[in-house]
Amino acid sequence: MEASVVDLRYKMSDVLDALAKRERVNILYHGKIRGIIVPVEEKLKIKVSEHPFFSMFSAEKKKVKQVMENLREGRYRGI
Repeated sequence: MEASVVDLRYKMSDVLDALAKRERVNILYHGKIRGIIVPVEEKLKIKVSEHPFFSMFSAEKKKVKQVMENLREGRYRGI
């Protein structure tokens, strides 16, 4: 499928339908290909705790839920 930048804005459902059919979508800008959207091969089946983000906190030995709660807390704790 080929889609212009305007199509991405107004006909995104058509673009998503094409991706669901495993089609590549060529993005056109002034009639020239500027990029390609490729459908995902398969869904990632990875545990949240194995995501690379959490390896940054591996030294802390906290549970994922606790790390996320700490990140979501306000800037000023206890104020």
